[in-house]
Amino acid sequence: MPPMDRGLPYMDLLSADELERLHDYSMQILEEIGIEFRDDEAIALWKASGADVTEQRVRIDRHLLMDLVAKAPESITVHARNPAKTVTLGGRRTIFTPAYGSPNVLDLEGKRRNSTIADFVNFAKLAYQAPAMHMTGGVLCEPMDVAVPKRHLHMNYSLIKYSDKAFMGAVTSKERAEDTVSMAKIVFGDEFVHDNTVTVSIANCNSPLVWDSTMLDAVKVYAASNQAILFTPFVLAGASTPASTIGAVAQLNAEALAGVAFAQVVRPGAPAIYGQWLATVSMKTGAPMAGTPEIDHMNMLVGQLARRYKLPWRCSGMCTSSKLVDAQAGYEAARNMYGVLIAGANFVLSTTGYLEGALTQSYSKFMLDAEQMVMFYKLGQGLVKSELDESLDAIRQSEPGGHYLGTAHTLKNFEQAFFVPDLMDHDSFEQWSFAGARDADTRGRDAAAKALREYQAPPLDEAIDEALLEFMKRKELLIGDAVL
Repeated sequence: MPPMDRGLPYMDLLSADELERLHDYSMQILEEIGIEFRDDEAIALWKASGADVTEQRVRIDRHLLMDLVAKAPESITVHARNPAKTVTLGGRRTIFTPAYGSPNVLDLEGKRRNSTIADFVNFAKLAYQAPAMHMTGGVLCEPMDVAVPKRHLHMNYSLIKYSDKAFMGAVTSKERAEDTVSMAKIVFGDEFVHDNTVTVSIANCNSPLVWDSTMLDAVKVYAASNQAILFTPFVLAGASTPASTIGAVAQLNAEALAGVAFAQVVRPGAPAIYGQWLATVSMKTGAPMAGTPEIDHMNMLVGQLARRYKLPWRCSGMCTSSKLVDAQAGYEAARNMYGVLIAGANFVLSTTGYLEGALTQSYSKFMLDAEQMVMFYKLGQGLVKSELDESLDAIRQSEPGGHYLGTAHTLKNFEQAFFVPDLMDHDSFEQWSFAGARDADTRGRDAAAKALREYQAPPLDEAIDEALLEFMKRKELLIGDAVL
């Protein structure tokens, strides 16, 4: 599917005056309290740009901040190695990507275990086959059987080899970001990467109010190379933010804008995606929660702010705290994603497979979610209003008390008129029982196994494949296995 062109209206929770008041609170945070940039080079860049710097604390005047933010592009085109799968996001255009970062999987037998590189490859294959996944993703799961210093090489290679969609880069060190850019240049060529965006990578702010050296090192590499960055405060509302929906948004807005502005300090016009990862915190246990009404409200507020700043923005979709593919997983994920769709996000991460607050990637939920995302895509497109004239003709041609099943209009439109999911069961109890009485989790696992059996790799130029493997071999000899 191409990126989704939004056909729904936005839901703005605040009036224009209320929105300006929220913006002003964020500006007060940056001007009066400031935000720490724990990186000497970043501090030097902020000083040279005219910010008020005291040791690692950076206070940014609102006029300086907004001048920098205005340099970021309103929309971003991310090129895939298959040009037909290049995507553009921003404005009323939305893309969906899989879940990110889990160290565990719920496997094809329904067992929870550590992720492996074989699992990573499998999820790359599933993302390639999923029609509503617009990018293959990034850390589809953490391959725990590959040494940490080398892990990014194998993940990057798998994302490139097993899918021809755009991919996300490594961010856990300067060197790993540089390796991602180098591997992208092998695929696309140096000049193309210099002039175009071919990767999207995550930079997490350590809320409250800290951008650390690891994330800033990655930002400097990607911004300087014209590669897109998701500036993402990692928000645990009530723990890393005030225990207030609107107060949490005021803080994360300041954090995200500071990141977007810093990218423009590094390279004016660097592609930057504003946004956040959101969870609310249970005041009973301290555990992160997904799918709460406050998360929907926060997403709507962030979307309204993003449109004010004319920035593409991201959030996370089918999130759940559930440990199993059960009713909780379905309810939380669907409610979370519905709020995201209403809010109008441009880059939706974690739309498939997400369980246990991102600690587990599920094969079954990946397939169930992938089908749900096709339905969310259709919902987000809005109505096809041109259908009304043909429908009225069909009504004229039918007799009162009859049916439309055999009409010319139905025969012409039945395949696309209403979405029919494959993994949701709508049979009678007797039909369902006769077919094996399979629940949704079982159907999802079976669908994943079938998709992996039927997978056919997209073509990859042999010379490019060999160059990637040679690059990995050379880097692995230099890196070693030890985490320094």
